This record gives sequence, structure tokens and C-alpha cells, in this order.
Amino acid sequence: MARNGFGPRAAALSEAIASRLWPIPLAATVVAVILGVVLPQVDRAIDQNLPATFAALLFGGGVEAARAVLSAIAGSVITVTSLTFSLTVVALQLASSQGSPRLLRMFAADRMVHATLAIFIGTFAYALTVLRTVEDATEDAGAFVPRIAVTVASVLTLTSVVMLTFFLGHLARQLRLETMMRDAHREASRTIGMVWDAAPGRPAAVAPQTPQEAREVRAESSGFLTEVNRSRLLDIAREHDVVVEEISPTGTSVVTGAPLLRWWSRSGAPTRADAGLDSALRAQFSLAYEPTPAQDVSFGIRQITDIAMKALSPGVNDPTTAEYAVGHLADLLADIAARGPLPGSFADDSGAARLVPAHPSFASLVALSLGRVRHYGSGDPLVAGRLLRAYGEVGRRTVDDGQREVLRAELARTLEAIDAHAADDTDVRAARRIADEVRATLG
Repeated sequence: MARNGFGPRAAALSEAIASRLWPIPLAATVVAVILGVVLPQVDRAIDQNLPATFAALLFGGGVEAARAVLSAIAGSVITVTSLTFSLTVVALQLASSQGSPRLLRMFAADRMVHATLAIFIGTFAYALTVLRTVEDATEDAGAFVPRIAVTVASVLTLTSVVMLTFFLGHLARQLRLETMMRDAHREASRTIGMVWDAAPGRPAAVAPQTPQEAREVRAESSGFLTEVNRSRLLDIAREHDVVVEEISPTGTSVVTGAPLLRWWSRSGAPTRADAGLDSALRAQFSLAYEPTPAQDVSFGIRQITDIAMKALSPGVNDPTTAEYAVGHLADLLADIAARGPLPGSFADDSGAARLVPAHPSFASLVALSLGRVRHYGSGDPLVAGRLLRAYGEVGRRTVDDGQREVLRAELARTLEAIDAHAADDTDVRAARRIADEVRATLG
């Protein structure tokens, strides 16, 4: 396991940048303006010395033609940019209505959307910048047409047309629920791998017990807990010879005044108030107005579960999509189960327990995903049968007896729900046959 918090912190920074539409288009605009200033100067310096073969490929019109071309490029590109924004907004609305409002962040972070907007806005800014360098003839100087710069503007325009074609095809694919679930699944898998592989230290041999005199550190603002710098928490705990215990897992909604963590002296001495230590520990917890997948294992699972819930609603009534969603949830839970439970506490280099992290339990993740689908989909034979098989698929990869017990309990609840909501006895008998096979798998 990694000994530092670079993975989680890098993931949080990447998420903060990727989920905003403006950074890449803004960078493209700056580069385009610089290029629009530099290329005409290069034109002035080398235009007369260009080889005839190369010069024949460049723009060959006069001043008025150059202005007309650049003006047409600027006008048409900004119109297409407006169209692209409109299509993106429509895609966001459809994603929200068909899947989940939490999927909107994935569209905002789509690299194809960023690249398309960057090309369009960059081409517009470049054409306007070059347009100002086209000069009529005067008494002191002849007319100047930056042929290389105008040719580059034409190439950028053709590139924009190609990007628009790819963007439309990409958008049509992204609006499919299967694509949304695939992307949410991939994102959740990356988060699972990062959380299990990045640890602030080695697991402690003995988990510390929370004493009654432990001091609570409370939040000074409200929001969702998006990131915890556990590597730094471990260092602070070692420096002050204390034990730190997180209270809420990442992704939890925290209100002002709610406890974030507890700490107590490891030496057994009475815990004394220490405002400096409180502030240092509090600074390692990041709160935001919305949850992110940077360290939140449940975030991607919740997205896929929301799609299943929407598909099972009476207004949509699409059990096939719910069935597909259960398959994705089973694969994610199986990945978690195969990795085993996360350490209950971490120790410093001397082996002393210093940090008790707050991780979502396997039972809570099963309840958040398959448990919610059971609540709404147990009356549909397809969804109910897929749910029962999912418990067996997760159980095959489980390495912990406690997790098997969670699956057995959820299997029993599902059978009770099927008995209560099934349309006829045939569905109940089919469910019980599947349940018998799953029980054998779970041992």
C-alpha cells in the first residue's frame, strides 16, 4: 500500500478541474490569441523568402478577401459554438430525467465536450486576432495579408467541422443509459482501487478503544465531506502523541457544529483542550457543496442505484434497465468483497496505533445498492431474479465471513419481499429455486 496521500489528493484536484467547463476552453483562447499575434509577425519576416511550392499552398487572396474569410470564420464558428452549448444543455436535461441528477457532473467533465468547445472558441479568438493585422496599402507601406495566419485559420475551421461531427456522434452515444452506467461503473472502480491501495500507514495490530474523555472537533461550515488527508492526520497524531478517530465516512453530509473527529492522548494522560491541535486536525477535512468520487466509494454506487430507481418508477417502468443496473452493482460489490475489509486503524512507523478511519461498511454499501433495488423491484420477476443471482455473484468473491453473513441476511429479506409482492405462485417458486442455488454458493 502507498505510504502517502498523493493518490487521494491528486484525485480530488483532478476532479475539481475536470468537473468545470471553463479551464480548457480558456486555455485554448489564450493560446489562440498568442498564436494570432505571433504568426502575422512570422509572415512579415519570411513571406518573401518562402519556396514557391510551399507558397502555392497558402492563402492567395488580397486584403478584402482575407478580411472576408476571417470575418466569415469568426461569425460561423461562434454560431456553431452556441449550437454546441445548446446541445450540451439538452444532453444534461435528458441525463437528469432518464438517469440521475448526479450524472450531470459526468457530462460537465466529458473531455470531448471540453475539446470541442476549446477548438471552437480558440478558432473564433484566433480569427479575430488575425483580422486586426490585415492592413490596406498606405503611402508609407504596401498592403499586408498574413497568408500563413489566414491559412491556419482555414485549417482550424476545417478542424472545427470535423470536431462537430465527432461531437454529435459522441453525444448520441453518451445519452444512452448503458453508456451512463458504464462510465459511472468505471469511475467507481477507479475510486475503489484508489481507496484500497492508498493507505497512510500500516494497519495497527490492535485497534484503540475510544475513551470517554476523548475530545471532539466540530465542523465550522456545512457541506459534504469530500476529502480527508489521512497521511497528514497520521503525522499530526504522531507529533502530538495522540490518537485520532474519524466520525463520518467520506461523502457524508455535515452541518455546522457537527463532530468531524475525536482525539485523545495515547499516553493515558487526561485529554486537555488544544485549539491549535483542533485547527490542524480540522484543516485535513475538506467540505464542498456537493459530493465527489475522489474518495467516496459510495458515490458511483449511488449513481447506478439512482438509474435503477428511476427505471423502476411508475412513470418510467423500465425493468430491463434496472436489471442491467443490478449487474453493474453486483460487479462493484464483488470487487469490494474480493479486496476484503479495510483496516480498522493505522499505526505509525513505531507500530503505535494513531488513526481510526471512518469507512463505509460492506453492509451499508449492500443496503445502499441492492437493498434499495429490493425495496422497489421485488415485485418484478426479472429484477427479483437478477437480485438473487447478484448475491451469489458477490458471494463467490467474498473472502470475509462477515460479508457472507450480510449477503445471507439480504437474501432472506429479498425472499420475504418477493413473497409479499410477487404476482403469482410461479414467480415465488422460481425465486426460491434461485435462492437455493445462491445459499449453496454462500455456504
